Amino acid sequence: MILHKVEDALMCKVFAMTLLGAAQDWFYTLPSGSISSFKELAYVFTNEYTFYQTIKKNPDHLFNLHKKSDESLRDYIKRFKAEMAKIIGCDDQVASSAFKRGLPTECELYGELTISLCRTLVEVFATAERYALWDDDRIAAKKAAKQADQPAEQASQRNDNNKDEGKRRSQPEGGAPATESYTTFTIPIHQILAQVKDMPWLKKPSPLKGNPSQERYQ
Repeated sequence: MILHKVEDALMCKVFAMTLLGAAQDWFYTLPSGSISSFKELAYVFTNEYTFYQTIKKNPDHLFNLHKKSDESLRDYIKRFKAEMAKIIGCDDQVASSAFKRGLPTECELYGELTISLCRTLVEVFATAERYALWDDDRIAAKKAAKQADQPAEQASQRNDNNKDEGKRRSQPEGGAPATESYTTFTIPIHQILAQVKDMPWLKKPSPLKGNPSQERYQ
């Protein structure tokens, strides 16, 4: 419209046709005759919607990003790229340094980026993607091992519970463990038998059958 140098009135009407939703509703709330030129309309419009603009971030913002302890390497790469996309004209060298700075020093990728000859950001991300595959395999292996250990732990827990239940059942109702008790004599047992052998309440055992002089086992 500006290229063909049309009248301001036509430009204002055509501009209104490009608006949708709340912006279109806002246009029709303008008082009649309050706009005298397209330049004035542009000023009123930008003044109304300026606060909706996203504040541009400085490339130094990337140095605030750090890989979380519970975050996979792949998720860190995705998060870093998403933040980098919000920065217009971000320098590759700055991004490479910030990406490495955000890694824990004990991370294998940190060591690789330190000693390798990755000169460009593309090379840095290519190396990071290879290590992300390795990290994904390790996470999957840990999950599989944990799932395999769960049945054994549950079986061990059930066995422990069964043992505890058996111990509780073997104890008397008072809660004290069942123990065997014996009477301790202060004199030899043959002397005790000699004193009580004629007592009426003592029942003597029946005599042994057979010849006791013969051997019991052949």
